[in-house]
Amino acid sequence: MAQTFLTAEWRHLCLFTYEVPAEQLEDCCPPGTEIDLLDGRAHLSLVAFDFLNTRVGGVAWPGFRSFPEINLRFYVRRGGARGVAFIREYVPQRLVAWIARRRYNEPYLDAPMESRVITAGDAITVEHELRTATAANSLRVTGSTNAFRPADDSVEHHFKEHQWGFGKTRDGKLVTYEVCHPAWEIYPVTSSELDWNWADAYGPKWSFLTDLSPVSVILAAGSDVSVHRPTVGG
Repeated sequence: MAQTFLTAEWRHLCLFTYEVPAEQLEDCCPPGTEIDLLDGRAHLSLVAFDFLNTRVGGVAWPGFRSFPEINLRFYVRRGGARGVAFIREYVPQRLVAWIARRRYNEPYLDAPMESRVITAGDAITVEHELRTATAANSLRVTGSTNAFRPADDSVEHHFKEHQWGFGKTRDGKLVTYEVCHPAWEIYPVTSSELDWNWADAYGPKWSFLTDLSPVSVILAAGSDVSVHRPTVGG
């Protein structure tokens, strides 16, 4: 059994999901995986959340326990195992990004970032900002605090619940790791805003997203999580 190498809380997850041509993602698939289609369609999601109370190998590193993350991910499967693969992941700490790239070949970059959670009455608003060298990006999602757990066959469940992460080593081998947490409740979304420079944040290949509207916007409550040590090959 794989050992747990990271524990944390992932809280207030904002997911902006887009339908995209499958061929746009195929060359990004880790080896041995395929696009996980929903009703015959491929999707990717911009996901912003807060990493809280982080421990690596059971150790809490001062200055690296709590921080925002924003990633661009898409959905893949390997046999019956559904999971995600990442196009790019942003965090504000240079050391975190360097370690993730160096040790696990995860596509992390560091950039100035801020996040806020605002509650007022029966509303909750989550805001994130990401500043690259040439652009400022921001998102905001507001929902009702009447959280509920969507059905297992719902669109919301499909996009927010994945047990596996997939990647690849520098020499092209499959990397697999398990992510464990209870099924997340969601806050019914009442409004959302996204001001994002896709080409600047992710490269010219993704500039077409500027002209698309999300097919789904989710605000998930989050929970404690544990991530097992990755395995290579298999």
